[in-house]
Amino acid sequence: MLNSVELKDYMLHNPVKVNQNDDLFVAIDLIITNKISGVCVVDDDNNLVGVLSEVDCLKAILTARYNQETSVGPVQGVMTREVYAVTSTADIIDIAQEMLKRGFRRCPVVENGKLVGQITCRQLLNGVRKFAATTKKSA
Repeated sequence: MLNSVELKDYMLHNPVKVNQNDDLFVAIDLIITNKISGVCVVDDDNNLVGVLSEVDCLKAILTARYNQETSVGPVQGVMTREVYAVTSTADIIDIAQEMLKRGFRRCPVVENGKLVGQITCRQLLNGVRKFAATTKKSA
């Protein structure tokens, strides 16, 4: 059985992020270049205002093409605004359960509304792996 471990020990402290006013293709370039499935979206003061997935981007491009539009516009028109965010002191087991329940691959970490990190399924798996390795050594 896994013990509880605080999120701050495993979260990404500098997640890839994009400003809500950036053109969608700026976000697409960041997603492709960093080989990730999405980014956190912030305002000019680094307040978390949404998330943007590669699926959101693809939908926006196809919609623009279907409507014969020449531009897809800024990130804020495409991003997901309802975001499940947590604090850095949250328990990774609780977060993992909630992410599975909601079908999320990533979860922003905020303090006082400001983006301070992100936890992904990969970081959660890494935490479990490290915990398992330490319990094998002590057994």
